Amino acid sequence: MDSRQEILRLREEIARHDYLYFVRAEPEISDPEYDRLFARLRELEGRFPDLVTPDSPTQRIGDALTEGFRVVRHPFPLISLDNSYDEADLRAFHQRVVEGLEGREPRYTCELKFDGVAVLLRYMGGRFAEGATRGDGRQGDDITANLRTIRSLPLRMFVKKGSPVAEEFYVRGEVYMNKKDFVALNQEREETGEKTFANPRNSTAGSLKILDPSVVAKRPLALVCYGYYS
Repeated sequence: MDSRQEILRLREEIARHDYLYFVRAEPEISDPEYDRLFARLRELEGRFPDLVTPDSPTQRIGDALTEGFRVVRHPFPLISLDNSYDEADLRAFHQRVVEGLEGREPRYTCELKFDGVAVLLRYMGGRFAEGATRGDGRQGDDITANLRTIRSLPLRMFVKKGSPVAEEFYVRGEVYMNKKDFVALNQEREETGEKTFANPRNSTAGSLKILDPSVVAKRPLALVCYGYYS
């Protein structure tokens, strides 16, 4: 097997193990075995830099710093949700829905809301190309490099053979931090004499605004996706 073929094989294998570990929570290999695969890929890409591609697992953590975040104009408005704290609000909402449906009986689906930072992901040719914050709903900050560090974010789509895939599509999601990971992060910061975070959402938002992706990679960020647009 030549170096190009080995690099492609390693990328495929690492991407599959990332999916099993971070999405399915069903790892097939041990951490040391995974580290050996990753080290071998990094070694080969170091020897053949012309074979490095943006969707390689080694490119999740970037080294370059930027002066700031580029502004991204969203392809459609990213509206937000309203809060409700009492029954009167819910009844008023229901009444507006009924009126909008001209008397037809509505059906509701309820789900838990992740309290994090809303993001919009853009995929080109099935590969992650760009990610931005919601911002004001019309435009947001380009945080692509930071989003690449989140291991549960797929750098490319796994598609069943023969299934159609749009050349360009968008995915809405929420970046968040689990409470147990937040507690562990604050404990670590206390031990090193650093200021602790107030809550998981603030620590998530602050992490995504760090200009150095290698620092962001050390934060226990996670991603959940809930919307697809093509």
